[in-house]
Amino acid sequence: MSVLPASTQVLICGGGPVGLAAAIELGRRGIDCVVIEPREAVSHARPRCKTVNVRTMEHLRRWGIADRLRERAPLPVSWSQDIVFCTSLTGFELSRFTGVLGLVPEGDRFPEVGQQAPQYVLEELLRDVARELPGVSLLTGRRVAGLEQDEHEVEVTVVDAVGAAGRIAAEYVLGCDGSRSAVRAAIGSQYVGEHALRPNFGMVFSAPGLLDRAAHGPAVQYWLLNRTTPGLMGPIDRDATWWLIAFGVEREHGEREARALIDGAVGAPTEASVLSVDPWTARMQLVDRARRGRVLLAGDAAHLNPPFGGHGLNTGIGDAVDLGWKLAAILRGWGGPGLLDGYEAERRPVQAAVIAEAAANNRVLATELMTADIDAAGASGERARGDAHTAIQTAKHAEFHALDLVLDLGYGDSPLTVGDDAGGRLPHVRLVDGRSIYDALGPDLTLLALDDGAWPANTSDGDDDDRGSGAVRDIERAAAERGVPLRVVRLPAELRDRYGAPLVLVRPDQHVAWRGRSPRGGPGQLIDRVRGAGRKSSEPRSTDGVDRSLDR
Repeated sequence: MSVLPASTQVLICGGGPVGLAAAIELGRRGIDCVVIEPREAVSHARPRCKTVNVRTMEHLRRWGIADRLRERAPLPVSWSQDIVFCTSLTGFELSRFTGVLGLVPEGDRFPEVGQQAPQYVLEELLRDVARELPGVSLLTGRRVAGLEQDEHEVEVTVVDAVGAAGRIAAEYVLGCDGSRSAVRAAIGSQYVGEHALRPNFGMVFSAPGLLDRAAHGPAVQYWLLNRTTPGLMGPIDRDATWWLIAFGVEREHGEREARALIDGAVGAPTEASVLSVDPWTARMQLVDRARRGRVLLAGDAAHLNPPFGGHGLNTGIGDAVDLGWKLAAILRGWGGPGLLDGYEAERRPVQAAVIAEAAANNRVLATELMTADIDAAGASGERARGDAHTAIQTAKHAEFHALDLVLDLGYGDSPLTVGDDAGGRLPHVRLVDGRSIYDALGPDLTLLALDDGAWPANTSDGDDDDRGSGAVRDIERAAAERGVPLRVVRLPAELRDRYGAPLVLVRPDQHVAWRGRSPRGGPGQLIDRVRGAGRKSSEPRSTDGVDRSLDR
């Protein structure tokens, strides 16, 4: 077992996908971090999230590992991009959605389509990538048992599998340790929101040859509208492994009648072996605070939502990216004291919007779409199935075609962006050489200069006028004076309409920090705003000094 170091720059509590994503974002930026994770190995028993959405795939592309995930995914994107609603796997088809979940391109809107993959495939890949980074230490078989902080550091108590305790000092701590977060408890943060009462029973089972029996062809998901097993199911691989969620089923009934539930989903007796079960209830909750001093929360430790739409893990990856570049900027010396204030200001509205969307999806499930005679023969059955098709298309289209939610939720009210038209994800384009614009961006700040040489030199007072090359030089100079890494990328003038201005300042997370001809207040003020300088943090560095033990 690896030795617990005496100190690190960032300690990450939780080595699931969110914690590992934070470690990769930090490690790629030269920041030392330690990940504490109780599980020695990634379990395949519960696939959990199965949709790696377009935005997460863009981050994986930035890390250079998008293709590695696709190579490992049991179901290639080409296998299916459909979701089918049916009475059972072998019964009547009721409705169908095609091109779902970002699995097909939409012109140049994004460089990477989504990918269906069970969570454990993504997590194992992220473990491998984290271990490849020299500054990242993944310590499994340990848990965080207590922490206390002052204005300089956080002292963390870590306990191994046999109960031996050690201590490690960190400049910052990230709580990525899920819904039962020990870090959340330690900083006195609490969930606020709803907890659904209806139980759900998940399971994974093996049924060789079942794909050949599917009457509706390949699909990412099959929604089941029948009274025995109202729910949804889908293949994990093309061999024999499936997942199933039965709505309204208590644990005891599900464990006792698991085989009957599978038969009901298939619509016929099935030779199946139950591999694991996973009872759960939906939660729509957001923490009252995601930060206390040098300790911050991300992923399920900060927010929970129903799984319908596939947003939970992907939102957590977004949290990790946001925190990763900001902490790296602070620890490398160019981020200002207000930079971390942007974390909650930016991510909380996104998290709330995702919770609201997932909660809306959760209100209309197979149980609500069921109608009498839906599996009957004859005219009454035809009418019932036609009515079901109309209801399904009306109620569920937004759930499977949610790219506006995935790609277009920006940070318009952020304290770290300038201008009403800033904060959004940089619109994607393909460059003349075929590259994605994202592949041309620098790892830190990037200034896109569109036809810079055609503009007059900088001669005016700093308002938004028609300056060009001088403005580029002034922004470069302001960044250099503050030690801020900045790459200038020159683009052809025909892209100016696409980007809405001749100059666009892009952050490390591919969000627009500012766009215009020259910054109001001057380039120094612009750079200071984007890096969180020139203002004090609203979060006090000191705490009450209380040792908040997690062993209680």
